[in-house]
Amino acid sequence: MLDPGHNGGNAEHLQEINRKVFIGNGYKPCNTTGTGTARGYSEHAFTWDLANRLANVLREAGARVVLTRQDDKGVGPCVTERAAIGNRAHADAVLSIHADGAAVKGHGFHVIQPLPVGKNVSIVSESGRLGRLMRDAFRSGTGIPYSTYVGRDGLDRRDDLGGLNMSTVPVVFIECGNMRNPGDASAMSDATSRQRMAAALANGFQNFLR
Repeated sequence: MLDPGHNGGNAEHLQEINRKVFIGNGYKPCNTTGTGTARGYSEHAFTWDLANRLANVLREAGARVVLTRQDDKGVGPCVTERAAIGNRAHADAVLSIHADGAAVKGHGFHVIQPLPVGKNVSIVSESGRLGRLMRDAFRSGTGIPYSTYVGRDGLDRRDDLGGLNMSTVPVVFIECGNMRNPGDASAMSDATSRQRMAAALANGFQNFLR
């Protein structure tokens, strides 16, 4: 399953996306608007485009792919529902696709793996393996360096993300770069670079499912 972060209509429906939902160890907003580059390329548009490129590569290789949203004009769904979609599909692996909005000087990508929260305990180990393989594939396939501002060696572990906490199937997030950094923003805004990212992530899935 591919989870393109955020959605194009979120900014016009703040009351709906700010509604608090239980994420396994507390409450957080249903969804958020995401970030964007200084030139106005939004995170929701980036994740939607990359998810569809990746889905096409995977389907050509014979995979059945489920997406958590059907376009880039809607609202949500909530982070908990995104996890539930993967759970109901009994997905072999889930990748939630994002881009960061950190300080301008920070650059590079990182993959976020789940910490055990309760519902996800049985999939933490396999999610760790998925995360390492996705990191390796993305690094070798794109040349993008590991994040300079968070995590270690391109990996981070968190227990405050509903998509990780509420999953019962192997899952990781990827922050493909920092949209506030000019270099990362340039790469994410370029269609050729996004196609390279898609091919790299497809290799990560294939390595995991072998």
